[in-house]
Amino acid sequence: MANTPHGGVLKDLLARDEPRQKELLEEASTLPDLVLTERQLCDLELIINGGFSPLEGFLNEQDYKSVVDTLRLASGVLFPIPINLDVNQTDIDRLRIAPGARIALLDPRNEEALAIITVEDVYSPDKPKEAAQVFGADDRAHPAVTYLHTQVGQFYVGGKVDAIKAPSHHDYVAIRFTPAELRSHFKKLAWRKVVAFQTRNPMHRAHRELTVRAARQRQANILIQPVVGLTKPGDVDHYTRVRVYQALMPKYPNGSAHLALLPLAMRMGGPREAVWHSIIRKNYGATHFIVGRDHAGPGKNSQGQDFYGPYDAQELVSKYKDELNIEMVPFLQMTYVPSTDEYMPIDEVPKGVQTLDISGTELRKRLRTGAPIPDWFSYDSVVKVLRESYPPRTQQGFVLFLTGLYNSGKDSIGRALQVTLNQQGGRSVSLLLGETVRSELSAELGFSRTDRHTNIQRIAFVSAELTRAGAAVIAAPIAPYADSRKAARDVILSQGGSGGNFFLIHVATPLEHCEKFDRKGVYKKARAGEIRGFTGIDDVYEPPTDADIVVDITQQSVSEIVHSIILLLETNGLL
Repeated sequence: MANTPHGGVLKDLLARDEPRQKELLEEASTLPDLVLTERQLCDLELIINGGFSPLEGFLNEQDYKSVVDTLRLASGVLFPIPINLDVNQTDIDRLRIAPGARIALLDPRNEEALAIITVEDVYSPDKPKEAAQVFGADDRAHPAVTYLHTQVGQFYVGGKVDAIKAPSHHDYVAIRFTPAELRSHFKKLAWRKVVAFQTRNPMHRAHRELTVRAARQRQANILIQPVVGLTKPGDVDHYTRVRVYQALMPKYPNGSAHLALLPLAMRMGGPREAVWHSIIRKNYGATHFIVGRDHAGPGKNSQGQDFYGPYDAQELVSKYKDELNIEMVPFLQMTYVPSTDEYMPIDEVPKGVQTLDISGTELRKRLRTGAPIPDWFSYDSVVKVLRESYPPRTQQGFVLFLTGLYNSGKDSIGRALQVTLNQQGGRSVSLLLGETVRSELSAELGFSRTDRHTNIQRIAFVSAELTRAGAAVIAAPIAPYADSRKAARDVILSQGGSGGNFFLIHVATPLEHCEKFDRKGVYKKARAGEIRGFTGIDDVYEPPTDADIVVDITQQSVSEIVHSIILLLETNGLL
């Protein structure tokens, strides 16, 4: 029998409101509407399908303050993570958000109405306190704290929601289950005990052995429930991960394990997050939950220390075990023993017996270089999936981002690089010159700081799309502002997939030379006031302090500069 939902009742708002769906949809078409962020979309899906039971909406101020201070809702029910609908003043003014108002909540992917919130209150959060209490420190080295301060709106809107429909998914539909559906599945299979395993990483033999061992010891079945919402920046994309899980599932004893995806936006909140994950798995019907060492930890803080202790998460879950009513299974560190060809918990290996392990860093290195990955570590089918998504460096795309003053020689360098890379072969090569992009992509933009920033972000978007497909991209805009260059780097690193290889090249040719050899007379027009906001004359150029290489055509020939850039690519294993 599946576990009792948190709070005693599964708050399946989709089932509750289904008889009113047509009526709610018609009402939504007449209401002010708010397009959700990606995190809000994940949160709403788990509110309306019951994954966040006992929540029936986004936290009002009383519940929010109680959760931040005590890990409990105002009612006293344990709930450790604040689930908020954040907005800005412009949203409040545009939508007239105030107590009593009803606002339609729209899916950002297709703008379909998913729910209607009845506003209870609008309040200003204490973000530094929220960061310190929920995540342990107001430290922007923590991704959720950075998100809180840079992405989350100024105000929170509290209120219960009426569910219209669940968000549409077009990927892995057959293994997406609501809590009610998964509970029904367990009932059909007569699974009385279910050990749930949470993961945001690819799984290998050690994970399989760990979960099988946990299930055997408790005479239970296994639920593999990976997160496919927002995870830690830099994580393996969920498409690759799910293909890995699907390749792994046949390695379990027949009928012993089930794969189901969880559309959760993780906060990487360590101990509090482990309690939250336990509640969610309880709502999905699991009776046991594996809590890892440094569960949902974000890594190092700004002082270079771990944000959380290795067993803080397990200790906090143990503290609330009676209220959680789900048995915690401590994650055992498994190691391979060659002499017996098996995995064992590291603390059970006799002293002096040889063991083997491959770290995550070493695995990424082997994928990058094409080095063999032994079958004692993973399965051929899993490695095949990873190699498809993460080809060797020589098959990955990259972006060479040339920045410098007008007429600095960056266009000539870019054209010479394009010829050289085409001569080498192996990749398609795209050249995005500043003037070309301006005429083809950004003709409507001017030269204000905002417009210049928009232009650079368009270049970054196109570059990320190309490099993800394995192309070599040479971008050569002026890009005068440091924040725009950093934003472009971030886009390419986060969206470029295995091709997220970014190199910043500062073409540091002095202004005097650029101006002296300006055959078009553009600098002369800028000096005369005929052109306003011209970089280097009456608008600033912020020289990069983080360039991978600095070149100057007054000191080097174009051929020498191209050779130095080719050497940079070779040093990084890309050629």
